[in-house]
Amino acid sequence: MRLMDTNSPLQKAIVAAGSQQGLAQILGIKSASISEWKIRGRVPAGRALAIEAATGVSRHELRPDVFGSAPAEGQGVADAA
Repeated sequence: MRLMDTNSPLQKAIVAAGSQQGLAQILGIKSASISEWKIRGRVPAGRALAIEAATGVSRHELRPDVFGSAPAEGQGVADAA
C-alpha cells in the first residue's frame, strides 16, 4: 500500500482545513474518501477546485497532470495561454 508523503499537496490541504475530518466536512464527503485519495496518491480532478477554494492549496499543486504547472508569479491565467 502506497501512502502520500507528509509534504504532499493533499496533506497541506488537510493541515489548512484543520484536520482530515475538517476537510471532509468542508467538501461534504466522508473522511474515508480522503483516506482513499492518500492510498491512491492523488486527489480526484473533480475535487481539486473545491479543495483550492477551501484551503488555498493550488489546483496546479493538487493535480499538475490535469491543470498543468502553476502560472509564473505576476502572470495571470490569460497571460499564461
